[in-house]
Amino acid sequence: MSTTRDDVLRALDQVIDPVSGRSVIQENMIAGLVVRDGHVGFALEVPPARGPQSEPLRAACEAAVAKLPGILSVTAVLTAHQAAAPARPQHAPHHAPPRPQGIPGVTAIIAVASGKGGVGKSTVAVNLALGLARLGLKVGLLDADIYGPSLPRLLDIRHKPESDGKKIKPIEKFGLKTMSIGFMVKEDEAMIWRGPMVQSALTQMLNDVLWGPLDVLVLDMPPGTGDAQLTIAQRAPLKGAVIVSTPQDIALIDAKKGIAMFKKTQVPILGVVENMSVFICPDCGHAHHIFGHGGARETAEKVGAPFLGEIPLVPRIRETSDAGTPVMVAAPDGPEALSFLAVAEKVAAALKTADRPAPKIIFDYRGPFRATPRSTRGKVF
Repeated sequence: MSTTRDDVLRALDQVIDPVSGRSVIQENMIAGLVVRDGHVGFALEVPPARGPQSEPLRAACEAAVAKLPGILSVTAVLTAHQAAAPARPQHAPHHAPPRPQGIPGVTAIIAVASGKGGVGKSTVAVNLALGLARLGLKVGLLDADIYGPSLPRLLDIRHKPESDGKKIKPIEKFGLKTMSIGFMVKEDEAMIWRGPMVQSALTQMLNDVLWGPLDVLVLDMPPGTGDAQLTIAQRAPLKGAVIVSTPQDIALIDAKKGIAMFKKTQVPILGVVENMSVFICPDCGHAHHIFGHGGARETAEKVGAPFLGEIPLVPRIRETSDAGTPVMVAAPDGPEALSFLAVAEKVAAALKTADRPAPKIIFDYRGPFRATPRSTRGKVF
């Protein structure tokens, strides 16, 4: 018989909080518990003042659940519980939401996004960041894909980041300051968080990491146009977005959706990149357009966005990515790296002129304004 939610709760009820002397269940410290097909995820909520000092308690909770029969993985995260902000009265006047605050020491933030997965977005994001660094910029790279983080493998980072007690120190590799939820968990563990936990993690990786000083912070966005994307678009002062697509029609359809999302959230489109554009046969030297060709350029023209360039479909890009030494590092003077560098040059030039327009306020007189209290639960350490 598989382990149930009650089994997990009973196991956690044996874990004692050293501060109160009571179990974490008695202290109501467990939140967001999910049990699915042998995978368990939950948050351990502590007062903000206890913060990272409660890491041993988090580890004890994780270990207690891992001992249960049939458990394949346990993901326990340490969070701080903050008092919820009071709800706005229903008759209160409605004001436009404030613009996102900047990150101290970070001049510009850009998103690398795609409408769907499997188009090589993370590979482009990493090599774009390395290309910007090669141009002399101070660059950071945030892996914003909570469910499928790629940065640990792409940069061969296997250790957890350190903290100064208040903020997390980014891990530096190849001249980049980096952060990923994948640094905190094992590679084969499934992240089964619900939306609010994902949003909290993203917000903290943006605001509670010692990013500065940086000229640009590159965000490797998760695919799609869901909660995570909207969280970033609304809470990070994005200078612009780079859209990655293959020439394939189905990928281009989803790329248009991504472009539409950024336009609705007042984020400028810095340009479109066509990845896996052409395959050059190593034996005969002939070019093969496996996924079609020119579709991304045509899409960029239709939506009025710059076309940033084509990245070829070659084994060396895949091999160097899998090895944790991206092609910009492994073969910096090769044709593949020069393709990424050309994209980086255009992005760097666009950053000098891109500006985020002020949000447009639309008044709707069809019904009364309803305010929703903003959730403040779930600050992830």
